[in-house]
Amino acid sequence: MTANRKGGRRAALLLAVVTPLVAEFTLGNPPLRMAWILLLWIPIYGAGTVLVRELVRRAGTGWAGVLLLGAAYGVVEEGLALQALSSPTMYGAAGWAPRILGLNSAYAELQIPYHAVFSAAIPILLTDLVFPSLRDRPYLGRLGLWSAGTVFVLGALLLRVTVVTSIDPGYQAPVAVLAGCAAVVALLTAAGLRLRFPPGVSPTEPTGQTRPTGQTEPTEPTGQTRPTGQAEPTRPTGQAGPMRPVVAGVFGAVVAFGYLALLFPFGGATRPFFTHDGWVVAPMTAAVVLVVGAGWLLRRWTAGGLWTDGHSLALAAGALVAHTAFGLVSNADTVADRISLAAVGVVMAALLALLGRRVRSSRTLAAR
Repeated sequence: MTANRKGGRRAALLLAVVTPLVAEFTLGNPPLRMAWILLLWIPIYGAGTVLVRELVRRAGTGWAGVLLLGAAYGVVEEGLALQALSSPTMYGAAGWAPRILGLNSAYAELQIPYHAVFSAAIPILLTDLVFPSLRDRPYLGRLGLWSAGTVFVLGALLLRVTVVTSIDPGYQAPVAVLAGCAAVVALLTAAGLRLRFPPGVSPTEPTGQTRPTGQTEPTEPTGQTRPTGQAEPTRPTGQAGPMRPVVAGVFGAVVAFGYLALLFPFGGATRPFFTHDGWVVAPMTAAVVLVVGAGWLLRRWTAGGLWTDGHSLALAAGALVAHTAFGLVSNADTVADRISLAAVGVVMAALLALLGRRVRSSRTLAAR
């Protein structure tokens, strides 16, 4: 067995374990005292995200593909396995906003993008940074791909017969809803395996693709200073990432916290952002504007080839810290739960800092 094959299997295993931790555990779902529930989620979350990554790397569609297939994963979990998208009772989601075509509208708007980002994009990004030499290639062979798909299907069935029977017994989504969800999954998957960046747009980061071999990001010569009064050269508009990774981190935190706060009822509210009646349309619209604006900015920042692994990690770290902070506000019911989730957040921040040191070290070596 080659070293690359062994490394790919290790990377796939890490991705499978990291995904439910990122998507659920760091949000406080479940609380630390019920961490054993993660064992029920690893098959669908872990295998699902591995499957997303393997298909996207084979298709070469970068982060556009990851996000689209991540959204398809969200429809499978929420619409076909849990059937929470249409359930009139699960999580109280039917009361968040008016139901549209039998679906819980605000819950669907929250969960499908959430899974695209926190169940697919961020876990894949973190794993690619841990295994940078494998980021552009599939982790598994054909047998591994089929195995991941099989475990994913079995994981969805496991979720259906365990979690659902305990929190929403007796509910079965209408056939029309199930057929509609299946059609949406098919469309998102087809788009995710075909959509590519147009010529001239560099998906260097965070698409997982890297600069040509031997080419490093331009750096100033060691020890060379600019003449007094000479300003730092500016980057062309539309071709620059944030000047410092910390900007990307703050940006990720604001977008993540803002999106969750706009759509998830918290602090005793029964509707998003403490709205009543038709006013719920306001936060739902604001969430759409926030996501579209964030996507537009990221597209511009990553288009010029100056976006680095440091920016990508900072963006993900900011989103994860805000994600856990929101969990403290919305999901922690007791003082013990808040303390345990805060401890999880501290451990997560420490691991992200260690990964940041590793990324900076790799970049320094590459620049020499």
